[in-house]
Amino acid sequence: MKARIVLAAVLLFVISTSFVAPRVSQANEAAAWEALRNGDAILMMRHALAPGTGDPANFELGDCSTQRNLNDAGREQARSWKPFLAEHGITEARVFSSQWCRCMDTATEMDMGKVTEWPSLNSFFRDRSSASEQTRQTITNVNTLEDGAPVILVSHQVNTTALTGIYPSSNEGVILARPLTENPTILARVMPGR
Repeated sequence: MKARIVLAAVLLFVISTSFVAPRVSQANEAAAWEALRNGDAILMMRHALAPGTGDPANFELGDCSTQRNLNDAGREQARSWKPFLAEHGITEARVFSSQWCRCMDTATEMDMGKVTEWPSLNSFFRDRSSASEQTRQTITNVNTLEDGAPVILVSHQVNTTALTGIYPSSNEGVILARPLTENPTILARVMPGR
């Protein structure tokens, strides 16, 4: 009986730790930031904190009052990116965002540069049938960008998970190597304050 309890505890430990994302070494994270600065990577992030799940039944794309929006903590999270990026040598960026208000507000509050709407970054939480098409379009959009300032994509959990397999926290970013593919190289997971 005691052996079964010990075995069960060991199995539970192995199972629970197998779902924890591996930590990136500081050297690898430094290389990821360098790649982002040099245009050899992009930062894809989930919007800042917007309490709840999905969107209300009366959701309308052009009407923020019908959407789940950033709260004060979410706005503060979004603003925390500017000094965090500056610590890593990034003071301006090309920012592309989902058209959802919580993403546009995150992108705007980051204050890293002009924000451009990319419909391929829009949430497909309600209708997963467009997931593959939107993911492929995002990959194409990134891969056809000209050289320039670092690239930041502000999107949703479902979009980030569809591309990377990672379930990001609110306001968490993933640095991905360019060119993007359907099985991208993940260089680091990053978030201000972590």
